[in-house]
Amino acid sequence: MARLFYTLLIYLCLPLILMRLLWRGRRAPAYRRRWGERFGLVESLPDTRQVIWVHAVSVGETIAAAPMIRRLQQQYPERIVLVTTMTPTGSEQVEKIFGNSVEHCYAPYDMPDAIARFLKRVHPTILVIMETELWPNLIHACHRRATPVVLANGRLSEKSAAGYAKIEALARPMLGRLSVVAAQTQADGERFLQRGVKESALEVTGNIKFDLQLSDTLRQKAAALKKQWQGSAARPIWLAASTHRGEDEIILAAYEQILKHQPDVLLVLVPRHPERFAEVADLCAASNYHVVRRSTLQATESELSDKVQILLGDTMGELLSFCGASDMTFVGGSLVDVGGHNLIEPAAWGVPVLSGPYLFNFTEVSRLLGEAGGLAICATAFELAEQVLALLTDADLYQQMSSAALAVTEANRGALNRLTTVLEKQIYPPPAQVSSRY
Repeated sequence: MARLFYTLLIYLCLPLILMRLLWRGRRAPAYRRRWGERFGLVESLPDTRQVIWVHAVSVGETIAAAPMIRRLQQQYPERIVLVTTMTPTGSEQVEKIFGNSVEHCYAPYDMPDAIARFLKRVHPTILVIMETELWPNLIHACHRRATPVVLANGRLSEKSAAGYAKIEALARPMLGRLSVVAAQTQADGERFLQRGVKESALEVTGNIKFDLQLSDTLRQKAAALKKQWQGSAARPIWLAASTHRGEDEIILAAYEQILKHQPDVLLVLVPRHPERFAEVADLCAASNYHVVRRSTLQATESELSDKVQILLGDTMGELLSFCGASDMTFVGGSLVDVGGHNLIEPAAWGVPVLSGPYLFNFTEVSRLLGEAGGLAICATAFELAEQVLALLTDADLYQQMSSAALAVTEANRGALNRLTTVLEKQIYPPPAQVSSRY
């Protein structure tokens, strides 16, 4: 009954959903395209080959899923890997990372008719969902078709668990239908059990984001960017990554204080969402900073002008290389109640990591980095400025934080191997289960 009311609500809200796509399309035109895919009108895949469906909502989940997807391609070359996202930026990331080696489209909205059309055309033999993107009708439809659903790199914060508790009649049956939950931590796993996941379905595999691999090509790109941005004066570079509305003002206030003591610091400011690029550029200009957009900076330019104070990161898919080009990185979504973004990416480069206090999406990662001394949490512009200045003037502190951040990432690798073992049991179940699933 709860799922019926939920479904009716989605259909009633459909005009608002479409209006939101149009509204977002004002600044990001890609939101106005490919609507058919969102209603299950996708190109049919050949039924002669089995399909592994991986769903990653947007950019962050796609990057996190990339090593797992590559492993699946290596282990099951005879199968088609379909990767779906919900955002244009996620779609761009899939194409950038995998090209035409995977199939790709948007996932359907959680409406029974859209899901039915999608499943009929795609006929997946398994669905792997990254992290938290759980939809009642989708999971119900897969369950009815005996299609295993695996939640990979699953996390459930206390805040999200409390939210599920408020809609228990809807959430508990949905969670109970998951074939496997590969949770990041034991605490995540316990919260999943409390909310309805079967004990036999729970595996604690760790966080696959720790298995991030920095290729030689990526390292070379980061080194080239750093050389270009630093210039001959070797100016310090502070990266503020994945910022949200309400954070940019705090970052700029901290930067103003930093410049009073270190006037040569370059701030690389990267908003989380592309539709905010122009807004943040205007905000920086209104504060009388000399701003240059990354998209206008030519690769042939040997170095950035020392007059530039802020480099606005207005391109997609480059943030990981930006982390490697910076001397220290602030990770956004943490000065406002968003829950934080990926702390592991800068830590993997061995640079000090800074953050605000809202970290419920990365509770365990922030705990590990904080206890090791690789993360500094700053709640205000003043605290942020003080921490940046301390790192710029205290070489021992800088080295300690850098080494600690890198050590944490190295010590927590291995989740990918554990996760792929879990997936193998679902892709090739024991003989007794074959007839019931395929």
